[in-house]
Formats: sequence, C-alpha cells, structure tokens
Amino acid sequence: MTVDLAHYLAVSGIIFGIGVAIALSKRNVVAVLMGIELMLNASNLAFLAFSRFSGAFQDGTEPLAGHTFVVFVLTVAAAEAAVALAMAVLIYRRRETVDLDRISVLRW
Repeated sequence: MTVDLAHYLAVSGIIFGIGVAIALSKRNVVAVLMGIELMLNASNLAFLAFSRFSGAFQDGTEPLAGHTFVVFVLTVAAAEAAVALAMAVLIYRRRETVDLDRISVLRW
C-alpha cells in the first residue's frame, strides 16, 4: 500500500479537527493555545504534502514552496506562543486565574 496525498490530507484534517475541538471546548488559556498550535501544525502537514506531491521540476529537484510556507508558519506560531503565554502570565498575576469564562474583559 502506498501513501498518497489523500492520506496526508486526511491526517491533516483529523489533526485540525482535534485542534478546533480543543480550542473551542477548553476553558484554560494554555489548552486553547495548544489547540491553536495543533491547527497550525495540521496546516504545516498539508503544505508539506502538497509540496511533496505537486511534482518535480524537469531537473529532478522538488519544489520548495511548501517548505517555505512551513518556515513562515513556524515563525508565526513561535511568536504567537511567546506573546500569548506572556499575556496569560500577566493575566494570571493580575486575576489569579487563567479560566476564560472568568476573564471577560481585558481591562481591570
């Protein structure tokens, strides 16, 4: 059995769905951030799958567009994680909770 594009996209869709379910169902800020990271990693898998199965150039090299997108997504994900975790720590210091239901506004 060979693994083709549909298999990669199915796994990517399942991971993305799990990320959406986690991000929408959890109350904890850290759990929501983990769901968002799962969604970003699912999009990375889809980018790499499309890059791999898009076909080689005439000289036999693989196109690197998917890899370039993955580098940008990873950069944005790292920046998002750093900023969001800093905000979560600040909110925890001020309100002593990271429960999203108890944090309704960002002004105190």
